[in-house]
Amino acid sequence: MLGLLGWPVAHSFSPAMHNAAAAALGLDLAYVPLPTRPGHLPAALQGLAALGFLGVNVTVPHKQAVLPLLDELAPAGQAIGAVNSIKLVRDPAGQARLVGDNTDGAGFLADLAAQGVSPAGQECLLLGGGGAARAVAYALAQAGVQVHVLARRPEQAAGLVADLARHCPGRVLAAHAWPDLAALSQRPALALVVNSTPLGMAPQPHASPWPDELPFPAGVVAYDLVYNPRQTRFMQQAQAAGGRAMNGLGMLVQQGALAFAWWTGSRPDVAIMRAAIDQEKTG
Repeated sequence: MLGLLGWPVAHSFSPAMHNAAAAALGLDLAYVPLPTRPGHLPAALQGLAALGFLGVNVTVPHKQAVLPLLDELAPAGQAIGAVNSIKLVRDPAGQARLVGDNTDGAGFLADLAAQGVSPAGQECLLLGGGGAARAVAYALAQAGVQVHVLARRPEQAAGLVADLARHCPGRVLAAHAWPDLAALSQRPALALVVNSTPLGMAPQPHASPWPDELPFPAGVVAYDLVYNPRQTRFMQQAQAAGGRAMNGLGMLVQQGALAFAWWTGSRPDVAIMRAAIDQEKTG
């Protein structure tokens, strides 16, 4: 068994893509939603061990709350300060250890690579300072990208940078106040702008973190972690300025594929996982 811990989880695409991956590989696995109220998280984890689960994904609101309940943290999970995947590792006596990891950042980089984008040695504007921003900032810094973090609350951006700097020695991570956006958008090495805020997500698809009065930097790649709707206002602003734009659906698939491989030791077909999501969205 595999599953997804979160509240709510009813509308997640994870069961569809993971079950399709398992079926294609001929693995005897089932991935199920596990709606877990915040106060029930410790009991849920005990239940996973008792029921013989192989692993689970973790989504809101548990990505940080689960940390003190784990036996071990992989380096990415420790640095980001949140996990999206847990593997149950059993000893010969059958006792399970809960090992947490975070595949969000690596999934983000994998999707960039799959779409022919290589930002190494360049600069990125990262809009937002929440958990998703932490994963993206960590991955980009490790890949040699200079990351400028902007959040509506300056202390959030500053906290993100301070936390990650301890795990990314020698990497360039900088926190900025939101009014600095105009000046930063003109930096000559700027290659990527990432929206890690929920602005533009349904049911408010016309919202965008990028101000209408500020020209979007020409020719820069825009990556929106939002994937519902598939075409956001943020993406449209980038395309109007002659840049490429992509949504977060590829990241969702790639982070899921990395977790699946970690749990099972088998590399899934990301095209099959993506097709399962497309069928779910249109079915």
